[in-house]
Amino acid sequence: MKSNRGTRFQLFKRKHLCIPYGVFLVLFIIVPILIIVYYAFTDDNGLPSISAFVGFFTNWSKVNVLITSVFVALQTTLLCLLIGYPLAYFLADKKVNKNAVLITLFVAPMWINFVLRTGATRDLLTWMGINGGNMPYLATLIGMVQNYLPFVILPLYTTMLKLDKSQIEAAADLGANPVQVFFKSVVPQSVPGIVSACTMTFMPTMSSYVISDTLSEGKITLFGNYIYLDFANNLWHDGSFMALIMLVIIGISMILTRNSGKEEKEGGAAW
Repeated sequence: MKSNRGTRFQLFKRKHLCIPYGVFLVLFIIVPILIIVYYAFTDDNGLPSISAFVGFFTNWSKVNVLITSVFVALQTTLLCLLIGYPLAYFLADKKVNKNAVLITLFVAPMWINFVLRTGATRDLLTWMGINGGNMPYLATLIGMVQNYLPFVILPLYTTMLKLDKSQIEAAADLGANPVQVFFKSVVPQSVPGIVSACTMTFMPTMSSYVISDTLSEGKITLFGNYIYLDFANNLWHDGSFMALIMLVIIGISMILTRNSGKEEKEGGAAW
């Protein structure tokens, strides 16, 4: 009898451990999303309306900002991967980075305030002759890469620590040259890290407005800028609809990321 009571009490405690998370989920995720959906499809009188929907897709400037944001996000993600992948591979080599000190140096900028990092980047680029006055797009792109590079290096580094060295050695023993070993063995094993790195870079870049606003001196407007300006000017319905578009894009990217993870596991099982 005592053991049954103890088991029930233990189950009761475990079951209720999810209550704080459930409350947080409802208050800070579900309720805000419902508020965004409400404002996105109502008018000033609270009546159902698609005016924000029509206003967005009939306003070429807003559509152009969305396209520009996607283009900037793709460029930033690609550049971060091109720079971060070899760095992560190098840092994951325990012969070079024995005490993981080097990875700390690359991740350390994440501990500094985001606005301070952006301001320091602006000062450095201005000293180099690159600023929002003469090269706003280049200044914005450099700032994006500089700020989001640690978010690419860290997941890639974590993944590459788990690379199957025996598989890499087997590929070399079977006659594969270093390039073939890299693309046939190393890259497929690091796909989860690549997917995670892209997810952590692409969407934050699209929604970021501090970097573009600071480094381009207001000449480059990204999607996050437009949402901020709409809310700042009390255009709640337009801003909410644009925020809803961002949520849809995030949802699609999460689905694609999940499918990529499943395919990678199935491919690994087949191998």
